[in-house]
Amino acid sequence: MEVQNSSGNRNSPFLRATEAAEYLGLTRSTLEHYRWAGGGPNYRKHGGLVFYHIDDLNDWSERRTYRDSATRVKK
Repeated sequence: MEVQNSSGNRNSPFLRATEAAEYLGLTRSTLEHYRWAGGGPNYRKHGGLVFYHIDDLNDWSERRTYRDSATRVKK
């Protein structure tokens, strides 16, 4: 999947919250909840803005891999 962030830079590994949520197939509010409650992907804050590195999103998604509804695949 090619990712283009809001600045139009396809080479930047950083995504804003809305873009990160879309990439993961989540709503922005779900991603915000994870930031507040914990358990979501790592993020960075620069000048009050939240950014997600694409590698952090992929790592977080990989850790949520299940073989079936009861068995988490350990990575």
